[in-house]
Amino acid sequence: MAAEIQKLPTPDLKQSSLPLMELLNLRHSVRAFDRTKLVDEQTLSEILWAAFGVNTNGKRTIPTARNEQNMKVFVLRQDGIWYYNGYENQLEKISDENAIPFTAEQQAFVNDAPIHLVYTSSDQHWGHDHVGSAYQNVYLYATAKGLATVIRGLVNFDELHRALKLNEDEFVIAHQPIGYAQ
Repeated sequence: MAAEIQKLPTPDLKQSSLPLMELLNLRHSVRAFDRTKLVDEQTLSEILWAAFGVNTNGKRTIPTARNEQNMKVFVLRQDGIWYYNGYENQLEKISDENAIPFTAEQQAFVNDAPIHLVYTSSDQHWGHDHVGSAYQNVYLYATAKGLATVIRGLVNFDELHRALKLNEDEFVIAHQPIGYAQ
C-alpha cells in the first residue's frame, strides 16, 4: 500500500512582516488556544518551512552543526501523525493514530491546539541545538502571523517514540503546539 502524501502549498517567501527586532520584542509563549479556529494549509506549510524547510540555496532554514541533517519534524493532528519532508515540501502520513494526548502530560490546554510539532533527532550532542533553532524560527513566524505557540518538554516520551515509529537511536526532544490564542 502506498503511503498517503499531502503536498503542501509553496511557502510565500515574499510576504511582508514586522522588522526582526520588533518580532523579537513581541515573541512570547501562549498556553490558551482557540479550539474553534483551525490553521489553514498555507500557514501550515510556512510554519514547517520555517522549522526545517529548504531555502533557495538548497540549505535548511536552520543552521545545523557540521551540516548534520538528523533532525525530524512531525505534525500531529486529529487525523493522524505526519512526517514533514522539507525537500519535497510535503507531509507523509505515518499513522492514523491521534497522538495529541501523549503531548498533554498534565497540561490539558495542549489538547486545544490544532497543530502540534514534535521535534526528534538521533544526535545526542547537537540534536537539542538544532531543535532550538527550529522552534525559535517557528516562534518568530507565529509572532508575525498572530499565532500562539509554546515550547514544551513535558510529554509522554515512550508513547510518542512508539507512535512516531522512531528508530532505536532516535528520541523526542520537544513539542510545540500551534494555533490561535483564546
